[in-house]
Amino acid sequence: MTAPTDRAPRPVGPTDPAPRPVRLAVPDLLALGSTGLRTRPLRAALSALGIAIGIATMIVVTGIPASSQAALLTELTALGTNSLQAMAAPDRDPPTRLPESAVRMVGRIGPVTAVSAVGNTHTVVRRNDHIDPSDGSGLTVLASHLDLLPAINARVRTGRWLNPATASFPTVVLGSVAATRLGIVDLPAGQPAPQVVIADRRFTVIGILAQTPLSPDIDRSVLIGWAAARSELRFDGHPTVIYLRCEESQLEAVRGVLAETISPERPGQVVVSRPSDALAAKRATEGSFSVLFLALAGVALLIGGIGVANTMVVSVLERRAEIGLRRALGATRGQIRGQFLTESVVLAALGGLAGTALGLLATVGYATWQGWPLVVPVESAVIGVGGAVAIGVLAGVYPCVRAARLPPTQALAAG
Repeated sequence: MTAPTDRAPRPVGPTDPAPRPVRLAVPDLLALGSTGLRTRPLRAALSALGIAIGIATMIVVTGIPASSQAALLTELTALGTNSLQAMAAPDRDPPTRLPESAVRMVGRIGPVTAVSAVGNTHTVVRRNDHIDPSDGSGLTVLASHLDLLPAINARVRTGRWLNPATASFPTVVLGSVAATRLGIVDLPAGQPAPQVVIADRRFTVIGILAQTPLSPDIDRSVLIGWAAARSELRFDGHPTVIYLRCEESQLEAVRGVLAETISPERPGQVVVSRPSDALAAKRATEGSFSVLFLALAGVALLIGGIGVANTMVVSVLERRAEIGLRRALGATRGQIRGQFLTESVVLAALGGLAGTALGLLATVGYATWQGWPLVVPVESAVIGVGGAVAIGVLAGVYPCVRAARLPPTQALAAG
């Protein structure tokens, strides 16, 4: 049995591997990187302010124009950018008539979202039977489908619109101009409804429309149900004007097939209105954006990034003693680089978050004050914070490399 012997530890030779440096955990790196910010809060706040102003400017100059653009597009849409009208070609002998099935055929076109029609009854309306039978006050009596209002973006100002029950009886709805000319400006509740005379028959007024800018002919019309027009006025059932709304992006395609759909045998006898000028204005508005504002936001971000870089360079110069001490105690160059790069990123990220919040508040407040729909581009907020982090990385590259290259002896001597 061999007796144990005490052996002295073998000295480390030059060929033995050097010990690996300790890798800092993320929480430790964040705590170390924020040391400079905590010890100099005013300088950090002023540096972050530059980033915040740039990010806030970016969000404001994208959010406010986007909200304004949304309000403008809503107004342009109300002008009929997705509307078309079709009617028989005038001055034909014999007169051209649209087929009775035209409305159903148009409704089968895929992009069409609403379609309706009116038909001229060729009769005269009078306030009472004491007025000259030939004096129609320049008004037109039209048979109407029940779905006319959404097709022409109209609404009832007072009273009610035709329904399946009233459309079969002698009841009428007046356009805004027709109501004025007939002297019927209101329908007070609880009082007998006024009546008008059409073709020597009395019709009860049940509603008055608000002004319809898209269809001024409706303003000067007296509208009755399709069934009542057939039974009371001997209406032939052929539509005079077809109104439709469709998907705006497919407007030209729908217009191209509309005449053939309405009258496959004689499409040349169908006149289709051209797209509204408001559509061209809307598309021009959608395609335009203020490049100048974005350029200003970019300049503000650049100035903020320069401010962060300047702060980090000064921080390295002021903390050379700390850098030398840490290097003397075994900190590696990578750890020094990580410390100052983290400090730069944290500084820029704080400015980015503050700027994003400030920009969102300003956008919401201004849009609410103007009564615009609130539109905040999400990509602007994401780009704002991401851009701030990128600026922090770029602004911190030179200072962190400079800090890591300081020799410990030189740094301690300078401190």
